[in-house]
Amino acid sequence: MKKIAKISLVAALLFTGISTYAIDGTSEFNLHVLKANGKLITFGLNQTQKANLAIYDKEGTLIYSETASGKDGILRTFSLEEFPEGTYFLEVEDNTKKAKYEIKVTDEATVLSKDAVSSVYKSDFAKNTSVATR
Repeated sequence: MKKIAKISLVAALLFTGISTYAIDGTSEFNLHVLKANGKLITFGLNQTQKANLAIYDKEGTLIYSETASGKDGILRTFSLEEFPEGTYFLEVEDNTKKAKYEIKVTDEATVLSKDAVSSVYKSDFAKNTSVATR
């Protein structure tokens, strides 16, 4: 019985390590959809201390906006129960870039895309950098 408990503990630690390692930082803003539960979506923005978050409908009308901040990242949960079925967009903007993610709302569930639909770096981001030429 002790052997099974030890193996279970090792397996749990292994899977925890794998899920932590899976956040590789290659996606825009390191946005990670943590869970979707019905019409609730929870996502994290790793390595982002301050960002403007906005939700737009398909026509581009602003529905919600806020400035979010966090010491080691941003964690947000949105309830989209009042939203009618359709496609919406979550726009995340910080000092260097702006990315847009798709949100699909149906009667049963809400799904936030893990990959950005579009991403634009701001033009003044590279203003204070120098490039060496030969």
